[in-house]
Amino acid sequence: MKKILLALVAIATVTAAAPAAGADLGSRSFYNKAAPIYAPVPTWNGFYLGAHLGGAFSGSNTFNGTVLGDSSARLLGGVQAGLDWQFAPNWVLGTEGQYSWLGKSNLTSTFPTGHVYTNDQRGLGSVTARIGYTWGPGLVYVKGGYAYSDNSERVTLGGVPVAFLLNGNHSNGWTVGGGVEYMLAFAPNWSVKGEYMYYDFGTTRFVTPAPLAPFGNFRTDDHTLKLGVNYRFSFSSPVVARY
Repeated sequence: MKKILLALVAIATVTAAAPAAGADLGSRSFYNKAAPIYAPVPTWNGFYLGAHLGGAFSGSNTFNGTVLGDSSARLLGGVQAGLDWQFAPNWVLGTEGQYSWLGKSNLTSTFPTGHVYTNDQRGLGSVTARIGYTWGPGLVYVKGGYAYSDNSERVTLGGVPVAFLLNGNHSNGWTVGGGVEYMLAFAPNWSVKGEYMYYDFGTTRFVTPAPLAPFGNFRTDDHTLKLGVNYRFSFSSPVVARY
């Protein structure tokens, strides 16, 4: 009888201890569990640097329909830098500076007087604001602002340079355009873009030499298509750990 009682006491003791041991093991498992870490969320916030290649196409220029100027398509290549801020949360507001070097292609006009006007447009620059809509890695945007044309101009008569004066500054103007930019999935600090821009530098008239004044105004404008790449600093939002 004593042996049976001792056996029952032992079984009861082991049974009572088992839940406590299990609870202890479960507790250690809970405290040792690693907290999940969520991946960074890409944003368009930050400063960026980049480069681009493309083509420029100048409009035809006329002097009262009498003297024609022609400029063929040219290659262009350049650099850009900008700063973006993403808000609301799918909108992006930013500013960008850009300069493009142009392949050599002179705009030349020959007048009945024998005078020859030549403009070697060496580059196009701009400082613009842009606003866009983003759906994560993609961004579609419009932009506009100040434009600059790097002109090298001359007038000759019989091959000899002649002094001249224009009544307008067709080096300063305005630009408007738009494009699409997309983050690279395997390297989100990098993005690629395609962009169209129109540049308008207004109309200009010869003041001197006097024989050229009656031929009226000529217009300077350009259309450009560009493919580019940007590297963005501070591209992602902070990592958020959730417990």
